[in-house]
Amino acid sequence: MEKTPGIRSTVSRRNFLSGTATVGGGLLAMDMVSNPAHAAVPKPPQASAPLSEKQIAALPRVKQEMVAPPFLPKHEQVATGGPKVVEVRLDIEEKKMVLDDEGAEIWALTFNGSVPGPMIVVHQDDYVELTLVNPETSAMEHNIDFHASTGALGGGGLTHVSPGEEAVLRFRATKPGVFVYHCAPGGAMIPYHVCHGMNGAIMVLPRDGLKAADGTPIRYDRAYYIGEQDYYLAKDEHDEYIKYETAGEDYADSLRVMATLTPSHVVFNGAVGALLGEGTLKASVGESVLMVHSQANRDTRPHLIGGHGDYVWSTGSFTDPPQTGLETWFIAGGAAGCAIYTFRQPGIYAYVNHNLIEAVLKGASAHFEVDGEWNDDLMKQVRKPSQIKS
Repeated sequence: MEKTPGIRSTVSRRNFLSGTATVGGGLLAMDMVSNPAHAAVPKPPQASAPLSEKQIAALPRVKQEMVAPPFLPKHEQVATGGPKVVEVRLDIEEKKMVLDDEGAEIWALTFNGSVPGPMIVVHQDDYVELTLVNPETSAMEHNIDFHASTGALGGGGLTHVSPGEEAVLRFRATKPGVFVYHCAPGGAMIPYHVCHGMNGAIMVLPRDGLKAADGTPIRYDRAYYIGEQDYYLAKDEHDEYIKYETAGEDYADSLRVMATLTPSHVVFNGAVGALLGEGTLKASVGESVLMVHSQANRDTRPHLIGGHGDYVWSTGSFTDPPQTGLETWFIAGGAAGCAIYTFRQPGIYAYVNHNLIEAVLKGASAHFEVDGEWNDDLMKQVRKPSQIKS
């Protein structure tokens, strides 16, 4: 088996930050050219005036307790008071995970031990103060790129932590919406880490809460976080998934499979069936449920079979009004989006990536179990299946 590059020694941070990185012996040049803005498009609302270090130090501080997905940490839908410094801690864990009933395994690279990493929830103009911890037991260097932040490669350039190190990053949550975060240590290690589970999401709520296009407040009774993950497991000459003894040992094999752009697994919340059976999501008739969905690497098409997206922010931006009444919504790779649906009938609903090959054959599906009274006006079985009458 080929020696794994990048273990405890990844692509030079300086090279990566300057826009070039060595990948597979070649030079990867990153073109940073941006598209010009259309003159007719109004500027989005800006965050309030910047604060000095003294002013930031005087802000109230709150510690957000992380919880494993599909759940979200306790939070206010409408902010009380002014901006806060929200303290968050993410501990890196490299761990072996079983992905399906056939015993396929991966050495997952995780934030806080889960795939996806925990959801962070703040309000616009809050400051996120993250402590990123990489324990001595890790094999690799890690960092974090927040798509919600501004500058230094989303914080990735300021958070490279080798085993036994920690870093503290503060950024202001200036843009309301839902956003991906992920590890991005440099070069080919970026997709390698992302495709081994090292990604999550942050929700930045407007301080006055979510609103419809006409300004009507939108509230939710429950919230769930569905993180879609594509894995690229290699097989041996007997068509069996290869198992590895240590994290990072599969590097060369993984890159070969990743280069085909054909995932072996596409799952919700880390493994096939994670949100089925005992993991089924719960709701009741009449409850409005927020469903946050992230995909750090590939496009996806969430669909709630038996329901709809009453309000949908498919791009993740809360600056824009939600779309309404959608059957399926599109979330671009490297992004998060969300939808709210008020359940109107009891029973089982399937929440899927509506590439049904990926939903049924590769694992991208979940269930909602909804209790309550059936409404015949919305649907009624007029006649049970029976023999055809001529």
